[in-house]
Amino acid sequence: MRPPRGCRRRGVVVGTVTLCLAAGWALQTPGGVSLTVPQPNINATVAQNILLSVEYSCRGVATIEWKHVSSWGTTKIVEWKSGNYVNISSVYKDRVTIFENGSIQLLNVGMRDAGYYFVTVTEEHGTNTYGAIIVNVYEIIYEDIHFVAVLFAFLAAVSAILICFMWLCNKSLHLFQKTTHKLSASTTEEIELETIEC
Repeated sequence: MRPPRGCRRRGVVVGTVTLCLAAGWALQTPGGVSLTVPQPNINATVAQNILLSVEYSCRGVATIEWKHVSSWGTTKIVEWKSGNYVNISSVYKDRVTIFENGSIQLLNVGMRDAGYYFVTVTEEHGTNTYGAIIVNVYEIIYEDIHFVAVLFAFLAAVSAILICFMWLCNKSLHLFQKTTHKLSASTTEEIELETIEC
């Protein structure tokens, strides 16, 4: 028994549409990793906490890996798979906090933390994407200002002591001159008295 001619055609159309939708879904599944880096340049001072912010999306479970590249070499900071494991390098053990969106926070940064930070998001199908953040770390200027303030206070104290010493010397000299002048005046009077008596 043969199906009616119109039903057969309808089955072919439904089959073709289903095949096209399945092919489209299969082609989109592996390439579904996206990564956004909202702040690619970060300026920080020593002892500050910084957030290396990223946002990723993918269809499956992703593995996130952060590396630091500087003039001192390349260091793997952390690698984790959402909900499975977290592997933090011993150098960064107490200094890094991870977030589910792929971001990390570095605590108490130093001059050696300056450089390039690379993040790799790898989907379970093997598709990956990369992002980079440049971090500049500057020394705190307040130490220099503190030194200048202390030096200025010391020089002000020394100059105040010298001014007091000069004032004392001036007063002593003035008193000495008065005494000498009185002595000469009294000696002159004595001589005049002696000449009058004679």
